Amino acid sequence: MIRQAWAVLVDLCAPATRVIRRLFTRWAAPVLGVVTPLGWVSLAVALVMLCFAMFYGWQEATALGLLLVLLLVAACAFILGRTSYRVTLDLTRTRVSVGDNAVGGISVVNTATRPVMHSTLELPVGRAVASFSIPRLRPAELHEDLFTIPTARRQVIMVGPVVSVRADPLQLLKRQIRWTDPVELFVHPRTVALGSPAAGFIKDLEGLSTRELSNTDVSFHALREYAPGDDRRHIHWKTVARVGELMVRQFEETRRAHLAIALSANLDEYSSEDEFELAISVACSIGRQALVEQRELDVLTQRGPFRCATGRTMLDDATRLNGMSGRKDAVHLARALADRVPNASVVFFIVGSHVSPAQLRSCSASVAPGVRALAIRVQPGAAPSRASIAELTVLTLGGLDELALVLRKAAA
Repeated sequence: MIRQAWAVLVDLCAPATRVIRRLFTRWAAPVLGVVTPLGWVSLAVALVMLCFAMFYGWQEATALGLLLVLLLVAACAFILGRTSYRVTLDLTRTRVSVGDNAVGGISVVNTATRPVMHSTLELPVGRAVASFSIPRLRPAELHEDLFTIPTARRQVIMVGPVVSVRADPLQLLKRQIRWTDPVELFVHPRTVALGSPAAGFIKDLEGLSTRELSNTDVSFHALREYAPGDDRRHIHWKTVARVGELMVRQFEETRRAHLAIALSANLDEYSSEDEFELAISVACSIGRQALVEQRELDVLTQRGPFRCATGRTMLDDATRLNGMSGRKDAVHLARALADRVPNASVVFFIVGSHVSPAQLRSCSASVAPGVRALAIRVQPGAAPSRASIAELTVLTLGGLDELALVLRKAAA
């Protein structure tokens, strides 16, 4: 009975609760939002001091309480008033590579009919906040500021929104007005260009021959007797004239070059964050080369596949990739890749230095027969080397600049 009565009471109070919440959001929240943490502390101290003065008659408490109240009242004069701006946030490029500086600008125009006094604009850049001092502007006057964002590591940086700030000298009250929407800045992983010689394993203009026979393809296999329904265009007339029977060409099916990359995102397989970043750069470099050569591409991690329609979408997804820990190691990823991309012609496993030869052997077992499989084991500072584990070619890579040379040796 108590639960039922409580449920009925909640249902009856629900409309009133929604009205109170709406009024609070519309009127009370903006007013209370201008009070800074220091302002709330000052207000609390003022109330406590005034209570002490009322009950105990402390003159010192009365003086301190009144002083804090006067400071709060005086702070209101600094945040009152209206500001009429047209603010534009412009990033020259919203996608840069690690190490490149992102350049942007803020333009402010006074849209009021009277001059606007000095103010401050704040621009959040990731976890940091940049401040811009806006001078006194006459009507329709323009002020511009340029800024540079350093990009030391792969990440997605939220730039903005631009807000104007009015605050008192003691920072008791602070009023912010939002002028723009935030913009995402993608700091893509560093990649290197792979020339055609280095990417020879991808170049296969007529596909890779398989053992499956077909009646129509480009890889000639043999001749056989004509059967009803065969395309007459494939009749080999010279042989017909020699043997006196209709003979048609038979072909081997070909597999178009389809590159599949399994990039392990398991941080337990890497010795450091730099090693993980090197693996991402290697995968993106190979993926970009495949897209430049207009090959089919699939990139898979333990967190899911990348969008590989364009190099831009692939790099965007690589930028958002976060490492993980758990049971999903390189072997689990290799099995998932085999299920997701059964028609791949070239498979790459990009792994860290902690992956054992036994794990690489298990990865090789997931590759279908006739598919070329290579594993790139990243280890910063290591000398480039090549080894074989079962049908798997294992390449050790110590730096991104050595990728083209390592791949050229693997293609030889």
